[in-house]
Amino acid sequence: MTQSASIKPAQERTKAFAEEVRRYLQAHPETKHIDIYLNDVNGAFRGKRIAVDSLLSLSAGCYFPQSVYAMDHEGKPFSQAPGHDEYDEPDGLCLPVAGTLRPCAHDPQHNAQLLLTMKQADGSGYALEPRVVLANVLQKFHYHGLFPVAAPEIEFYLVSKAQQEAPAQGCFYMPVPSDYTAFIEALEQAAADQKLPLSGIVCEAEAGQFELNLKHAKDIIGICESVLALRRLTSIVADKFGYQANFMAKPFSHLAGNGLHFHISLNDRKGENVFASPAEALNEMTQLCLAGMLQTMPAAVAVIAPHVNSFRRLRKNLNEPLFSSWGYNKRSAALRIPCSDDNNRRIEYRLAGADVNPYLAMAVILTGMLYGLENIDSDTLKNSALFAPELPLFQHVAIVEFQQSHYMTESLGEAFSRQWVTHKLSELAWFETIVTQEEAALSR
Repeated sequence: MTQSASIKPAQERTKAFAEEVRRYLQAHPETKHIDIYLNDVNGAFRGKRIAVDSLLSLSAGCYFPQSVYAMDHEGKPFSQAPGHDEYDEPDGLCLPVAGTLRPCAHDPQHNAQLLLTMKQADGSGYALEPRVVLANVLQKFHYHGLFPVAAPEIEFYLVSKAQQEAPAQGCFYMPVPSDYTAFIEALEQAAADQKLPLSGIVCEAEAGQFELNLKHAKDIIGICESVLALRRLTSIVADKFGYQANFMAKPFSHLAGNGLHFHISLNDRKGENVFASPAEALNEMTQLCLAGMLQTMPAAVAVIAPHVNSFRRLRKNLNEPLFSSWGYNKRSAALRIPCSDDNNRRIEYRLAGADVNPYLAMAVILTGMLYGLENIDSDTLKNSALFAPELPLFQHVAIVEFQQSHYMTESLGEAFSRQWVTHKLSELAWFETIVTQEEAALSR
């Protein structure tokens, strides 16, 4: 690439960002501060606050340490990026992500927020950034002329800080309890202000449990960013009303867990759904994707169930999984074919917990679909039943499955996969050092 060719995209990016800033400040003239941030491997927001006068200068980028992508749940670096020694913490150039300048939930009149993405020296995405991991998987689909479409559903519990028990409402309860009405209306308004594609809020079966539904989107990276933004927004709005929004996969031992479900289909270059077919006679493309996701699912579990707590949601007991392999209109299935007309045929992936990083969850889900398209031929599909291998019910077993899956680790990137394994083994080792009150009580 010539120097003039490389300068042109930078100039266009600067011009586009300046226009986005102009439109935003015209709509929000009292803005004083901008929270600029990256999302780490756990989906947490990592960044800092700058004055509005410095906003335009971000078109040239700013710097954050690469260790942002090597942090545990407490924000402490668990390892360093590959190629750097233990005490080296190099910075990486970070640029604004177009379309993510939004009002902040904390005093939106005066504060805004802006997502950044990290770049390597050659201008490519930083290999350890979850957003980039997903982008690399998507490129493989585009090479095949396929374009994923997805709609996420996020479950969470709304727990009163003053009162730990919430009134039972039952699934799809219509008259939302008055205690929640103000919160729900405020959340809907805040989501609209941030231009997040929230399409509905549904009461779940358990007391105080809700589900956030997002619209189907062709922008897979953008919809994953919306999941993280909406998860954070929900927590902030809940706090204002004296609640805690709990997205943990299994926050209460006696109640249902919180899932992050993805409804997924594939479009061709014409925008037509390649899964379109009768539910009782799924076409070959759908079957191949189902088979691929099932075959790679043991390795995928290490990513879609990223914490020890995640596995409490995935099993009925120590020996029995909660989710079966796949099924039509079956909510206990890991892969569900929901009710729809033939043209809107899709697969619902139900294994991921609500606290997972959505970029990484979608990356492993799509990797499974790719595996089916690239490695399972028609004859093999006809001669084999669609069933899943046995799923790991404990984190260490899942990590081993992930390590041994060359296709999965190569798809997500060797550098990222190595660091993910280091990250999860480190967290698991830390967890095993904790003696709980229940354990202590057993020795009395």
